[in-house]
Parts: sequence; structure tokens; C-alpha cells
Amino acid sequence: MLHEDPVARFERDRAALARIKRRQTVLFLGLFVLAFLASAYAGEFYPSKLYAGLPRTGEYLYRIMPTLRFDALFEGSKVKGSIAYWFYRFTPWALMLLETVQMAFLATVAAAIVGGAASFAASRNLVRGRVGYFLVRRLLELLRTVPELVYALILVWAFGVGPLAGVIAIFLHTTGALGKLFAEANENLDLKPLDGIRAAGGNWVQAMRFGALPQVLPNFASYILLRFEINVRGASVVGFVGAGGIGQELNQVISQNYYEEISAIVLLVILCVVAIDLASEAVRHRLIGRESLA
Repeated sequence: MLHEDPVARFERDRAALARIKRRQTVLFLGLFVLAFLASAYAGEFYPSKLYAGLPRTGEYLYRIMPTLRFDALFEGSKVKGSIAYWFYRFTPWALMLLETVQMAFLATVAAAIVGGAASFAASRNLVRGRVGYFLVRRLLELLRTVPELVYALILVWAFGVGPLAGVIAIFLHTTGALGKLFAEANENLDLKPLDGIRAAGGNWVQAMRFGALPQVLPNFASYILLRFEINVRGASVVGFVGAGGIGQELNQVISQNYYEEISAIVLLVILCVVAIDLASEAVRHRLIGRESLA
């Protein structure tokens, strides 16, 4: 019996593998297109609706733009057309915005503590008991699956209108989100320092504190700062259901069609988020040992 030429066998196997990959690619693209079309149908993402709605969106944006006059731009708050007239309620809005930032800060710090502690039990490489790992993982999934707005609706009914409901709502969702991110960082750490601590007689808590935490702390800090930026925006949204912050005022002016006040509040929120983003970026670069790209 003649042996098959190795080159011919290689070419035959390569061609068979190429056919399999082509079929897989076609199947994937088909499923992707099908999922996209199904999602577009469910979301009513129709060209006709976009064509009809975009002009109305532009009209609304035009309405909320302030009527500024160049000759009166820097006049007092009683002169129509000035910046001061546009931001005539700047002080109360600034105080509400400060409350929003404080809500986000408190919720983020509390969630970082709780989520950080839970992340070590939710890391597959750091725990031996699969039951505890499974339960903590599922709890973190549950916490981050429910949106802050849903938490806020429930908590406003329980605690009444005010920032407390917003803080707890953001805390619950953020705990689940940070717990997952922290656990993923934990699963990439070097286990040798932990083994050394255990060999020296240290317990599990000491191994986490002195062996794991120093390795992942820069990643933890980066995630916390990023989540704080997200939570400032989230704290603005939960105010729509009475959970404190600038969102309550924004909801009121939108419902009453105070168009120029809408743009003023939105601009304040944008400037606040930009300032926090720039500060967080500088802190993150310092934490990872690089200069800020200011």
C-alpha cells in the first residue's frame, strides 16, 4: 500500500479546516444579522421613525437654548439675554449639584468597601469552598442586575423622598458592579506571596490583606474612580423619582417646560462631570506611576 504524500495530506487537511472555518463564519454572521434585525424590530429602530423624530428632537434642543444677547452677555441677573439671567438660580442649583456629588461619593465609598471584601470570596483562585463562591457570585449578579432607578423607586416608598433613598440605591448597584470588577482583578494576581504567608502560619484573612490586596489595590482604585464618575450621572437620574440631588429639580423644570432652565441645569451637570473626569484621570495616572496628560 502506497503512503500518501505528506504535502498532499497537509493541503487536504488545510482545505478541510478552511471549509469548516468558512461555515462557522457564515453561521456567525447569519446569527449576528438575525439578532441585529430582531433587536431593531423590538426597539422599533425603523428609518421612518428616525426620519420623523429627528426634526422634533432638533426643535426641542432649539427651544432649550438660551436667548443670549452679545451686548448684555455679562450684565446682571435681571437683564434678559445675559448669562446671569440664564443661571438666575445658580446658588440653589449648585447646592443641589453638590448634594448629588455627595450622594455619589458616599455610595461609591461604601460600595467599594463592601464590594472589595466580597470580591475575595468571589474569586475562584482565592477560595476553596465552591458553595460560598457560587453564592457570593450570584449575590453580586443580583445586585448589579437591578438598575439604580428601580432600587430608588422601591426605596423612596420605604424611606420617603430624599437623598437617603438615592444613596442606598446607588450603593446596592455599585456593590454588585465593583464586586465583579474586583473579583476579575483578583483572579489575575500572583499567588506566590499568598502561599508564602500561609506557609509562615498566616490565615486566609491575613493572606488576602498582606498578599492579595497590595497587588490589586491600583486596579481597585482605578475602578473606584471610574465608578464614581458613573455614579455622579446616576445620582442625577435617580432624582427623577424623588431620590434627592439635582435630578429632582431637572425633572420639575422638564415637566413644566421651563426650557432655558433645562439647558442651564444640564450644562452644570456636564461641567461637573467633566471636572470630576479630569481630576479622576490625574489621580489614576499618579496611581499607575505616569504623569497626567493634562
